[in-house]
Amino acid sequence: MWTMNLFGLFVVVVQIHSVTPVLHSLKYFQTASSHIPNLPSYLEVGYVDGVQIVRYDSKSRKTKAKQDWMNKINDEEPHYWETEKQHNIYNEQVSKVNIEIAKERFNQTGGVHMIQWMYGCEWDDESDEVDGWEHLSYDGEDFISFELSTLRWIAVKPQAVATKHKLDQADVLNLELKHYFSEICPSYLKKYVSYGRDSLMRTELPVVSLLKKTPSSPITCHASGFYPSVSALFWRKDGEELHEDVEIGELLPNHDGTFQTTAHLKAELPADAEGRYECVFQLAGVEDEMVTKLDRRSILSNREEDATMVTLAVVVPLALLALLAPLLVLLVKRHRSPPANYAPASADASEPEPASKSDPDAERASESVPEAHSGTSSS
Repeated sequence: MWTMNLFGLFVVVVQIHSVTPVLHSLKYFQTASSHIPNLPSYLEVGYVDGVQIVRYDSKSRKTKAKQDWMNKINDEEPHYWETEKQHNIYNEQVSKVNIEIAKERFNQTGGVHMIQWMYGCEWDDESDEVDGWEHLSYDGEDFISFELSTLRWIAVKPQAVATKHKLDQADVLNLELKHYFSEICPSYLKKYVSYGRDSLMRTELPVVSLLKKTPSSPITCHASGFYPSVSALFWRKDGEELHEDVEIGELLPNHDGTFQTTAHLKAELPADAEGRYECVFQLAGVEDEMVTKLDRRSILSNREEDATMVTLAVVVPLALLALLAPLLVLLVKRHRSPPANYAPASADASEPEPASKSDPDAERASESVPEAHSGTSSS
């Protein structure tokens, strides 16, 4: 059974050391699936510079703006949202056919299957250069892709060769794709960037920490809370960037719209490592880099967390015992004290009668028992 991290496919990691604040991207991800519980059979999401701007799913049958500033397009294109909805309804139908064709190619009859169509463009607002791409995957693995420079299709799987031959001969389609990636997509990207410039062009610096799970684990440099996503995180030794013994982690989203990433240093460190090694973070739109010097005293580890938990496990019960001690003493004294002598009530004093067993309401009141609650075409 294949597995898939949907967001891992939705986010393309961009990490370059000469980061630039002028590279913008528009990316769409269409997902068609069969027999996956709680997941719409068709879903499309669009991103500008890593920020989700639109969403469509087969359950709601609506294309919705995910950023308020996307509604500015209504002034220029009053029918924009209806057009997008009809476009997705058509792609939804095409994707169902594509899944059946892919199953035939792979000699499959049933089960859980998924097709993802990923396409978009990039635009450098300083040089005005543009680029575009289109990729299709099946069951989490690359299937076929479009090469804009040659207007040809590249088959990644043997089962995609038939699709490649068919699409390579579709000259009209390929010229339309060239026009889309070179003209239409960049035009809309520029429009969206102008709508959300205040949000998209902001910069937020991260918190950078050095982490180490165990004494034998690599030292992880963790940067979290930065925006935009175009960034670089790496290790340097004596001023030179390290490539060997360094593993760069994934770019991951935070719940607040910022990002996080890691760089793992796996090298054997000499005794004089402190002062020679440093973790460097660079962010698009920020001229100065953030440098974190290696200092063993500042490295956080699970051992420290475990020690903290052990300390709490000992200190908290002792503190509670100290607070409860006076109450325990009082209870012991009362238990050891002789019972008090009470005088009988006078004969004329009013005395409540016990509830009659013949009274069903009284029985229910005296036996209160809480009830348990149940809770487009790849062919």
